[in-house]
Amino acid sequence: MSKRDYYEILGVSKSASKEEIKKAYRKVALKFHPDRNPDNPEAEEKFKEAAEAYEVLSDEQKKARYDRFGHAGVGGAAGGGFGGGNMSMDDIFSNFGDIFGDFFGGGGGFSGGGFGGQRASSRNAGRGSNLRVKVKLSLEDIATGTTKKIKVNKHVACNTCSGSGAKDGTAYNTCSTCGGRGMVARVSNTILGRMQTTSTCPACNGGGKTITSKCTSCAGEGRSFDKETIEIEIPAGVGEGIQLSMTGKGNAGERGGPAGDLIIGIEELPHDSLVRDGQNVVYNLHLNFADAALGTSVEVPTLTGKAKIKIPSGTQGGKVFRLRGKGLPSLNGYGTGDQLVGVNIWTPKTLNKEERKLLEQMRGSENFEPNPSKSEKGFFDRVKDWMGS
Repeated sequence: MSKRDYYEILGVSKSASKEEIKKAYRKVALKFHPDRNPDNPEAEEKFKEAAEAYEVLSDEQKKARYDRFGHAGVGGAAGGGFGGGNMSMDDIFSNFGDIFGDFFGGGGGFSGGGFGGQRASSRNAGRGSNLRVKVKLSLEDIATGTTKKIKVNKHVACNTCSGSGAKDGTAYNTCSTCGGRGMVARVSNTILGRMQTTSTCPACNGGGKTITSKCTSCAGEGRSFDKETIEIEIPAGVGEGIQLSMTGKGNAGERGGPAGDLIIGIEELPHDSLVRDGQNVVYNLHLNFADAALGTSVEVPTLTGKAKIKIPSGTQGGKVFRLRGKGLPSLNGYGTGDQLVGVNIWTPKTLNKEERKLLEQMRGSENFEPNPSKSEKGFFDRVKDWMGS
């Protein structure tokens, strides 16, 4: 099923300001809030959809990538755990609860509350930090997409206590301060009346449980430092500077807290023969004078092997041949670029006696006098065509 346009979801234009985007998200989030729509899966999906749209459009870098590449630019079409589409309700309330929390009496949720900030803060206590890695890709990798396996040193859940931090995974009690909710409430009188606010429980640090006996392997932290091999699926058409993310593949959280994300930066490796120009790739072909004058067939390298092109007689330096579909695919799936083959006429730097004599004989020939037609484009016109292709 194709994903809806983020601007359409929030009902704003591409030129909308940050404040307009925030107001639009708040309106949609309040409309489909789970506490307003109990037992309504469709409303819950729309609530998550709005949060995903806001996560991207409220971030300048993500918004710029989305405007240029669509959902694929922010990981929405990459699959395999990429992007914001895997946000849980807890993630949403933890990250954006303040936007609509005051409507429900503070703290990100209803004052009596099962949903919202109380639950989110409890579940997100001790969240692990994000990890950042760089993946080096060849143009061939970028052309087809690829899978890379990388080894990272990171915090992982303790095997002995299954990440709980408690001895044998069972040595803990429900926190008596917060009753296991992970949050404590406080009611205060203001000029607007009685107002309830919530904050992380200081006794259990938001976990809802207190350990009675610590795990001896991890000293109660619930995690240890280890090396993990992670398989990363790279979509075709990525480029230098683009970032992908894998939800939950970062450092494990403390005492069962959620893991952070793995942020993957793309680094392009230089190609031996080809140069990238957007979706196109460029190859500089050097022809000797005789081949350019007489015509010939030559093989040129492409991203998928060799390709033969015919050089007509009388080919001029600066001529550009186009190999359709031999470039790079668009990240958002809209077509594939071409390979541009630019012709350079090679002039010999040294000549032997016989070669010099032959050229001296031809120098005065009428056909050797430059005589460009008006239809032939000059150097700067070719550059414009090339850059605009």
